[in-house]
Amino acid sequence: MLEGIAPALVLIVGLALAFDYINGFHDTANAIATVVSTGVLSARNAILMAGVLNFGGALLGTQVATTIAKGIADSQFVVPAVIVAALLSAIVWNLITWYFGIPSSSSHALVGGLAGAVVAQAGRGALHTAKLEEVGTFLIVSPVVGFFIAMLLIIVILWIVRHTAGHRVNLAFRKLQLVSAGAMAFTHGTNDAQKAMGIIALALITYGKLHTHGVKVDVPVWVKLACATAMGLGTMSGGWKIIRTMGAKIVKLRPIHGFAAETASAIVLFATAHMGIPVSTTHVISGAIMGVGASMNVSAVRWGVAGNIVVAWVLTIPISALLAAGFLKLLAPFF
Repeated sequence: MLEGIAPALVLIVGLALAFDYINGFHDTANAIATVVSTGVLSARNAILMAGVLNFGGALLGTQVATTIAKGIADSQFVVPAVIVAALLSAIVWNLITWYFGIPSSSSHALVGGLAGAVVAQAGRGALHTAKLEEVGTFLIVSPVVGFFIAMLLIIVILWIVRHTAGHRVNLAFRKLQLVSAGAMAFTHGTNDAQKAMGIIALALITYGKLHTHGVKVDVPVWVKLACATAMGLGTMSGGWKIIRTMGAKIVKLRPIHGFAAETASAIVLFATAHMGIPVSTTHVISGAIMGVGASMNVSAVRWGVAGNIVVAWVLTIPISALLAAGFLKLLAPFF
């Protein structure tokens, strides 16, 4: 698989898997915060479930990986130093936001880092502007879509169960939330693990180890398995600070609300993964949780916490781009 390759390629593969692992524990909360906060599952069991389903979801499809590998910039300008700088930028930003318990976007960090490093290396002309605008639009629109789908879904569900006793509703949705949390975890793996696959595929293309067929990138099986494993293991290591923020600090949830938020998020993530659009699972589930909370009572949402999350959303791309440009300058003498 990796015989006779350059040390820089080994470094890139290692960093991509490290990013994938960090993405797993950084974004664990996306899949399980609501199911933990509603008391349906213990954190331990929820993390184990999410880890297994993240692994399975990571093996489904390569559309997002193709976008990362070929859609962001011209491959000829993506030299090894650019890829390393982008990965270091995304890893550093993920660790900073994890440390402070801020649910930021690994997708934003990676796309911003890659774009920033490419611009620093070859100028803006090296970027695929149209594709970046499409990705950027979906990164902004997807949490809004999650917000309104979740709001509509919870309103419909509450209308359906309006004549049912509260304890029966709670019991039913404690079971149903296992399904919705599982779907969220699976689609999280489908969307997020493919980002690391795309980076490794991009590096393999750069070194002539992988040949593309038109617009499609045939990601090697070993890359899929390695990224799925890293994502699953990262998820199983947990991300307690972000779990607390996502599961309790935005709005207090019951199983019926958790089911609506997770189902809405899974719908958005499955659709965007199918279209090959790398969106933020963090932003989508955050938007869905806010939508559920707003449907109950606008004042039920802790908008101060939500505001901090939005600030992190806005800052992630420019900061990761600047970090990547800085890393590129530091790395240039060694490549």
